[in-house]
Amino acid sequence: MAEFAFPPAPQPSVAIAGSPDRFPVRRIFCVGRNYAAHAREMGADPNREPPFFFTKPADSVVGDGATVPYPALTEDLHHEIELVVAIGTGGRNIANADALGHVFGYAAGIDLTRRDLQGEAKKTGRPWDWGKAFDNSAPCGAVAPVGVTGHPASGGVWLKVNDEIRQQGDLAELIWPVADVIAICSRAMELKAGDLIYTGTPAGVGAVKAGDRLSGGIDGVGTISITIIGARLAG
Repeated sequence: MAEFAFPPAPQPSVAIAGSPDRFPVRRIFCVGRNYAAHAREMGADPNREPPFFFTKPADSVVGDGATVPYPALTEDLHHEIELVVAIGTGGRNIANADALGHVFGYAAGIDLTRRDLQGEAKKTGRPWDWGKAFDNSAPCGAVAPVGVTGHPASGGVWLKVNDEIRQQGDLAELIWPVADVIAICSRAMELKAGDLIYTGTPAGVGAVKAGDRLSGGIDGVGTISITIIGARLAG
């Protein structure tokens, strides 16, 4: 039997609320501009765009309480608080009516973004990877199982930087609710257990710097906090 040429990387995972077990992360999908106010602040028309997705590597996930080094190649690192959907059973072409049955649980997460690199990519029509899919770019709090949270259709979404409120919204403001997001994503990709879906952020995104403490949450779901450390890394 063949063996690996060197030890494989550890399995990325996030905590499960109220359990010693962990949720193994397979892939991370993110929905762009899923709150009308945020779409407008990014210069888009929320009434005209269908949902679109980008991805982050599974090992970009970091847990609650993590210290995150300020990443390389950017001078404009932004926070984006989001409801995260943890998929428990997979499928392809999932019907909207069945979509919520595939959810294991929910969490609060932060989509960290190198906004200057994302902006450059938009101008040139290039992929967003360097702006979105970098090391430590997907902080995620503990996943609360559906049996605890139910399927939240409303509830406050908020983020503070150094105890100053930056983002406030409500899950009821999602342009494409969770069931829609799961169904639409599954038309292009076969979802499987372990997938995380970051569902979009409300308005109020902004820059953070080394030394900043970010804390946020989703009412009825959970919280997430991280600290940005160190000087900007050399690019």
